[in-house]
Amino acid sequence: MTPEPSHAYPRRILLAVTGLSPQVVTETLYALLQRDPSCLPTEVHLITTREGSERARLALLSEDPGWFRRFLRDFALTECIRFDADHIHVLTDANGEPLSDIRSPQDNERAADLITEWVRQFTADDHAALHVSIAGGRKTMGYYLGYALSLYGRPQDRLSHVLVSEPFESSWEFFYPTPYERIIQVKGDKLANCQDARVTLAEIPFVRLREELPRRLLQGKARFSEVVAAAGRAWAEPRLRLTLQDRRVYLDDESASLGPTEFAFLYWLAQRAKRDEAEVEWSRQEAAEEFLDCARQVLNTAGSDYERIENALSWRLKGGNPKDLGDYFEPHKSKINKVFEQILGSHAARRYQICRSGAKGASRYSLPLSPEQIEIIE
Repeated sequence: MTPEPSHAYPRRILLAVTGLSPQVVTETLYALLQRDPSCLPTEVHLITTREGSERARLALLSEDPGWFRRFLRDFALTECIRFDADHIHVLTDANGEPLSDIRSPQDNERAADLITEWVRQFTADDHAALHVSIAGGRKTMGYYLGYALSLYGRPQDRLSHVLVSEPFESSWEFFYPTPYERIIQVKGDKLANCQDARVTLAEIPFVRLREELPRRLLQGKARFSEVVAAAGRAWAEPRLRLTLQDRRVYLDDESASLGPTEFAFLYWLAQRAKRDEAEVEWSRQEAAEEFLDCARQVLNTAGSDYERIENALSWRLKGGNPKDLGDYFEPHKSKINKVFEQILGSHAARRYQICRSGAKGASRYSLPLSPEQIEIIE
């Protein structure tokens, strides 16, 4: 489905990483303004280090030079974009102390986790469109920010890099092409007019993996490495493990909890797959009897769980209507498949979900697993 344009979202966020060059903010805003003023962000957020935070505050938010407010005045955008010191997010170490730079492996891991969490939070708002710029900061910061957007990005989100023409890109004095003459010193001790600069936005295509993620990682905090591993599961060989003593299910070593009936139902299909048997047709009496036999093995036959299954199937078998059996099995299949999707995400869960084949009137069901991909601990 084609996403709505950015201006259709009431909240439009520009998120950038910056280091010693806070100019990235005003350069990106200028490029967006030239492309489509209706898509300008409603708020700006920065991810940076301790020194980068100070530079951004002094260069962009001060009274003088105050380049962010000056940009708004120069292009008659006063007060339409929210950006203040609270929107500058400083990377911290494990003790909560601001990082002055990212140099050690521990710093890299911490930066990756924090950047991932900020992107997750911004993309959790369905009424927001996120535009990520990776033009500033250290290369590792840009990499993590771009990767985090690939993990959590939605159709309305964008990734870009801003390009500045020579000789302005290496000048500390340049922040954007002014609508009036402004002479600055550039490299080689030469003078140049900011009015002559060209700033363009290079939009970067990226693969969106959000649908690969389990719901818990979309709704709760997680480490960067954990999210990457979850997104990659869709291409890994499935491993299903059932432990009968505690009635637990493990998918790729992720634990899933099922109700007694659903566990017995999954155990039945897992046993069939482990014996490499053909799909089972639920509308047949033999299928119901086979399921009951498996339920006896994993549930207390004197308990209420087994009695409920036995009673539900007994009157359906007496009625002799094949559709009644299918109507019994179908909701349990749906519950199991839904739990698998919640644990693994939609794409990764498909490797385990109960699937159907054949015409609707004579549907046959099975687990899409080979015998060696299933372990049953009696």
